[in-house]
Amino acid sequence: MSRFLFPTDAASMKTRIILLATLWALPVCWCLSCALAESAELPAADGYRGIWYACHRQPGEYVFKYSGGMGTFCAKHRPIAIYAKEVDKTFFCYGGTTPGNKTLLHMVSYYDHKTGMVPRPRILMDKKTTDAHDNPVISIDQKGHLWVFSSAHGNLRPSCLWVSKKPYDINEFERVETNAFATKRHKMNFCYAQPHYIPGDDFCLLLTRYTNNGGRMLYASSSPDGHWWTKPKPYATIDMGHYQVSERCGKRVGTCFNFHPNHKGGNWRTNLYYMETSDAGKSWTAVDGTPLKVPLTDEKNPALVHDYQGDGRLVYLKDMCFDAEGRPVLLYMTSRGWQAGPGNDPRIWETARWTGHTWEIRGSIHSDNNYDMGSLYIEEDGRWRIIAPTETGPQPYNPGGEVAIWVSRNQGKSWEKVKQLTNNSEFNHSYCRRPLNAHPDFYAFWADGHGRKPSESRLYFSNRDGNYVGRLPISMTDEFARPEVIK
Repeated sequence: MSRFLFPTDAASMKTRIILLATLWALPVCWCLSCALAESAELPAADGYRGIWYACHRQPGEYVFKYSGGMGTFCAKHRPIAIYAKEVDKTFFCYGGTTPGNKTLLHMVSYYDHKTGMVPRPRILMDKKTTDAHDNPVISIDQKGHLWVFSSAHGNLRPSCLWVSKKPYDINEFERVETNAFATKRHKMNFCYAQPHYIPGDDFCLLLTRYTNNGGRMLYASSSPDGHWWTKPKPYATIDMGHYQVSERCGKRVGTCFNFHPNHKGGNWRTNLYYMETSDAGKSWTAVDGTPLKVPLTDEKNPALVHDYQGDGRLVYLKDMCFDAEGRPVLLYMTSRGWQAGPGNDPRIWETARWTGHTWEIRGSIHSDNNYDMGSLYIEEDGRWRIIAPTETGPQPYNPGGEVAIWVSRNQGKSWEKVKQLTNNSEFNHSYCRRPLNAHPDFYAFWADGHGRKPSESRLYFSNRDGNYVGRLPISMTDEFARPEVIK
């Protein structure tokens, strides 16, 4: 050691002085870079680009089980947009990308209802994948801080949790560290995140965890402040697991879900279930108040809405709402099989409404792909509205199509197509999402993309009546820009 620190020859002494100076500087530089990263504003993108993604290649002209513009994917990630009346802005996140669709970027932005403009979107993180299952979701707490939950697909990658430094501000975020979601492989891991902020109370986070054999099990966690979280508690673990969509009504959080039978494989999803919690996932009941012993492990249980397995039908979940009486209404599609193409028609959009005594199931709208995803709105005048890509698009029988508005004035007994929002499109439009507390001027949010091969993907929104459709600017030179008017 002394010969290293105190060499006798000049050349060796010069070398060691340089080496020691470098070793001394490294931790200083590292600390400085960390400090800058923690305090610097998020980088801004030069426009709005959505991720293109495909899953499960299949033979034939339809190429994939599902594919296309997936910036607002998927139904099990919710919410991705929230209207904040305090600042008259709709904040949203989405799966963005670089030119060439090289990686998935978690993006955050907003639409300013006062000015009708959007800022350059902020890049929250590079997820180091092109898998849109890693898309983010957003929440807003009572003080106006934005929370972004960066999901992961299965156990392959870690998840992240972020909170804005300032209320209603997209410029700076801090990463939240917690051990509650730790797994053997990652410090934090959750899938299909669905956060529900209960004003004046807790966060209730519904999430999915994958088992080693690919099962998808449903869990709940809660937090009083977004920083300290309870260890996720399972509430549904039937066979190979579930997909779910959920919604909040006051302190109640309800979820509807399907299940994957053990003997059918991951592509088979069937049955329809509903359950709810009034204490952020600590206990659960069926829709009629019957206490449930969780986790549910038997396919026949009090949460069952309808036995679609007995009908030989698959169930694809789309959305759920509560009506004026606080009763759940579930929106989903049923199909004969999982493969794309006309062989599995009819694909029927169905609703299940709890009447207070029984589930009333109706459906008459047809689509051409299991992953045609749209949203349900139950409005103050009692009308039900669906905004969805139900019309045949330029890539028939691939996900999405042309977007239309359907209205029911008799609680889903019949539907009228009142307007078509897109026509003669280059790509299929897909995954039309309902913002939480949706403002009439930013009522649905979606993306487009080629249904059969990689392409660019643009992002769109419409107003409630469908007489305005805007495309978020693909290229921006200034900080703010107006969306391009498509309709």
